[in-house]
Amino acid sequence: MKCTAYFHHMRLRPDRAVILDEWILDTLRFPEREEVQGDGRVRRWRRIPAAGGRVLRVVLLPDGETIHNAFFDRNALP
Repeated sequence: MKCTAYFHHMRLRPDRAVILDEWILDTLRFPEREEVQGDGRVRRWRRIPAAGGRVLRVVLLPDGETIHNAFFDRNALP
């Protein structure tokens, strides 16, 4: 996975350390929802059954492959 330094720094947080690489890759490959931000970054969401059905949001840089952020999004999908 191509990742930003910010992503690596945020993975040190206890609430982010529990997010598995497998879940991030699944979200990239099979998103349930996708949006492009005004700055060109791409947001992708996917419900993660193994995480109690929580919704993972992964934010990519405008190149569409470099991961900038990944976190559980409480306000994402119904």
